[in-house]
Amino acid sequence: MKFLLARKERMTQIFQEDGRVKAGTILKVGPVVVTQVKSTDTKDGYNAVQVGFDTQTTKRLNKPQHSKAFKVLKEYRVENPTDYTTGQELSLDAFAVGDEVRVVGTSKGKGFAGVVKRYNFRGGPRSHGQKHSERERGSSGGGPGRAGGRVAPGMKMAGRMGSERVTIKNLEIIHIDKSAGEIIISGAVPGARGSLVEVIAA
Repeated sequence: MKFLLARKERMTQIFQEDGRVKAGTILKVGPVVVTQVKSTDTKDGYNAVQVGFDTQTTKRLNKPQHSKAFKVLKEYRVENPTDYTTGQELSLDAFAVGDEVRVVGTSKGKGFAGVVKRYNFRGGPRSHGQKHSERERGSSGGGPGRAGGRVAPGMKMAGRMGSERVTIKNLEIIHIDKSAGEIIISGAVPGARGSLVEVIAA
């Protein structure tokens, strides 16, 4: 299993050899360091690798955390934990142009949103005496024929929108710049600029 952690930079365009242009997202890949290796032979009971990303000053951490002075700690299940050692640095060498990956990120937070923006409701009618109901959601309860005269669980209502974990599959690596520590993924990637992104080989 191949994986990397990166920060989202911006979007760009890449011209291919046949003249076609592809939209892509530039990701800044920093050093990803193995902080712990878990296996079925230890008390952990499963095979996994814990990695750290984006170094952190120790004054912001508790003493037990000084050995793992990273802003981000992530864990990934692996088949062969013996392939990794504590302190090992994972780089872009494991990836190549054309590899298919899935990207995991946190979508942009949009705050409290109504149903028209959040779920694409059409709103109320604009005629026949309707007033101030252009963006209302309509009835939420109902008589005895619908959920026993109560509001059914899971009904679409206004609320917080965004800031959710989003996974985009079947993306392609279209460019790698090892000297700059940048990788370009085809298409759009969830999250705002500077947000954390996980790149996992499909």
